[in-house]
Amino acid sequence: MTNEEYLKKYLPKEKLKIGLKKLKEGKPVQYIVGNVDFYDINLLVNENVLIPRFETETLVEKTINYSKMLSNPLDILDIGTGSGAIAITLAKHLNGQITATDISEKALELAKKNAQKNNVQITFKKSDVLNNVQGQFDIVISNPPYIAKNEQIETLVKNNEPHIALYAEDNGLYFYKEILKNIKPHLKEKNLIAFEIGMTQSKPITNIAKTYFPNAQVITEKDLTGKDRYIFIFNNLKKI
Repeated sequence: MTNEEYLKKYLPKEKLKIGLKKLKEGKPVQYIVGNVDFYDINLLVNENVLIPRFETETLVEKTINYSKMLSNPLDILDIGTGSGAIAITLAKHLNGQITATDISEKALELAKKNAQKNNVQITFKKSDVLNNVQGQFDIVISNPPYIAKNEQIETLVKNNEPHIALYAEDNGLYFYKEILKNIKPHLKEKNLIAFEIGMTQSKPITNIAKTYFPNAQVITEKDLTGKDRYIFIFNNLKKI
């Protein structure tokens, strides 16, 4: 489906002319329409959150599959929730309690609306990585900002999506380091850490993971285009 077809399908007829104008001016079609399909849910989106992408759908799907290695009910932490896409989808498919954090109040406002829209209960907290997180979790999942400050990205993304959710210091590794350095007190004995990563970041993130979790099984998995896109860290679990 082209962007124009997408607009014609989802925008009311009286808004179509303005919508097509915004499209030509370089505004993402999802922001114009105001919502996007993700996995098997529909989410409100605006300029305060990243547009959820198909790569993250695969992260969610793999995490749901790996969750079968853990005992129910599950305690799950989603760090940097944005629109709430990951947390809400997991709440739909898994049995347990989900906490979702973000540093952006505007993102959290939208995520709360999306949770209501999709009829799920999630505890939302404003937190800079882990500074306002309490409790212990079976699963920690995150699609953090991972683009290096000097990295070239698509103009449409750079000009429209929130830079706070795109870019990270330390060649894009800052948030992985912060999470892995500080997460141990928040983990149950058997746990899974699931990350979406940049396609060139597998080796450095694996090294960081092994620094803090030397006995863990750390695996990299590819997205649907064959690029390295996910890291899963199994603590006191063994991937079959």
